[in-house]
Amino acid sequence: MTGNHQTLALMLFSAFVAVTLAITTWVGRHRRGSAEEFYAGGRLFSPMENGFAIAGDYMSAASFLGISGLIALFGYDGLLYSVGFLVAWLVVLFLVAELVRNCGRFTLADVVAARMRERPVRIAAGTSSVVVSVLYLVAQMVGAGSLVALLLGGTSEAAQSWTVIGVGALMVIYVSLGGMRATTWIQIVKAVLLLSGTVTLTVLVLVRFHGDFDQLLLTAAERSGHGQSFLAPGLKYGGDWTARFDFISLGLALVLGTAGLPHILSRFYTVPTARAARRSVVWAIGLIGGFYLMTIVLGFGAAAIVGPDAVRGSNAAGNTAVPLLALDLGGGAHSTGGTVLFAVVAAVAFATILAVVAGITLASSASVAHDLYASLRRRRAKPRSEVAVARTAAVGIGVVAIALGLLARDLNVAFLVGLAFAVAASANLPVLLYSLFWRGFTTRGAVWSVYGGLVPAVVLVVLSPVVSGSPESLFPGVDFQYFPLQNPGLVSIPLGFAAGWLGTVTSAELPDEAKHAETEVRSLTGAGAV
Repeated sequence: MTGNHQTLALMLFSAFVAVTLAITTWVGRHRRGSAEEFYAGGRLFSPMENGFAIAGDYMSAASFLGISGLIALFGYDGLLYSVGFLVAWLVVLFLVAELVRNCGRFTLADVVAARMRERPVRIAAGTSSVVVSVLYLVAQMVGAGSLVALLLGGTSEAAQSWTVIGVGALMVIYVSLGGMRATTWIQIVKAVLLLSGTVTLTVLVLVRFHGDFDQLLLTAAERSGHGQSFLAPGLKYGGDWTARFDFISLGLALVLGTAGLPHILSRFYTVPTARAARRSVVWAIGLIGGFYLMTIVLGFGAAAIVGPDAVRGSNAAGNTAVPLLALDLGGGAHSTGGTVLFAVVAAVAFATILAVVAGITLASSASVAHDLYASLRRRRAKPRSEVAVARTAAVGIGVVAIALGLLARDLNVAFLVGLAFAVAASANLPVLLYSLFWRGFTTRGAVWSVYGGLVPAVVLVVLSPVVSGSPESLFPGVDFQYFPLQNPGLVSIPLGFAAGWLGTVTSAELPDEAKHAETEVRSLTGAGAV
């Protein structure tokens, strides 16, 4: 990219970072230091504010960069990611949002521990939440690295590495100083910026084709080199039965995983009531639905205008399709319009990454402090010491995410998020649904459910083509690939449910009918909710 691109985009990056740091500093000065304020923002946000924050939390680098890139490279099969990410919110709306808000306090483990022995359940759920969060963080780090490498004019490994480190440092600052209140406002600002940028690009793409969406699709198919097969299922997932099972696995993970993501569940605690939580989800579905419809236009627009070869040449995984599309729509590489539009899109994408990593880091550090630390101590931790541990945990999680982000920088970010969703759907969703709806569920069932989904999911990822055995793997030089699917959800999600059932039916512990009745009344009516 030219010096103009770099200068303008870096100025916009700096402006967003300065604004968000100002928000964080202001909130930090006015905080009371309570656990409720740090983890849940004092439960002061309105449904609309929380809906925008949920959308800001969910519309990640995977959505803006990864999905558009996959559509540009694989056409119809890339579009399936958009469908999966959106349909998942119906599960959240109808099964999870209100019940979780009524039963919990800060984390997923609160819901399960309401009717079980606390210590083993909190340790299991806390461990699972941290693993899911770190996987999700890695995807954001990879997106940041790809974006800034493009901005600086190539695929410089040094540029990518320093970007990942910089994003990690900023997310630790946001969480440590501002907690949930600052993180929420950063996500709201980011959601407005991202939706504005996406609307602008979508309108420009449609104007380029005079509003004729059919012509857009036909041009994309023509430039793809695959003809009409670009617009039909099978380009990525239809080659053989392994690819088809991989698609089923991915679909299960995307549709069921959202309801088990710790940073999404924690957002329901930032509103005062369960009704407000449900209205937040309705707001979020409207915003997220509109956004994913626009990513379809952007993906096919990148294929039609930029071309898959140019997208793949810039980044093999397709993560830079949208910035390249913005450059072309603005008038080309050496035009003022191209420079401005590219810089704005790059800055919005960078803002997207910073806001999402802040939310994920906060959720995972809350799990470390509120679940793991509080459970492993013999005496219950004081709220202030728990918050101090959460701030320290944010640093540790940041270091781990940076290290893994440097390792995985050549993988597609939407694909990486698919893995995080698979682990969330395997380990978190079964225990959550069993706790809310199964009267006979026991502590052993809860612990087995978490580990019975978490361990197989992680092991299958390690033994899959993602890690070894192919040129696109993390370790292409070695081969310990024994599991053929890239996403483990098809196997690990049923295992999570089966392990919870088996643990319960083999347990000598009698289910606590009184606690179940209390939890049921509380989840449905909100009586006694915090």
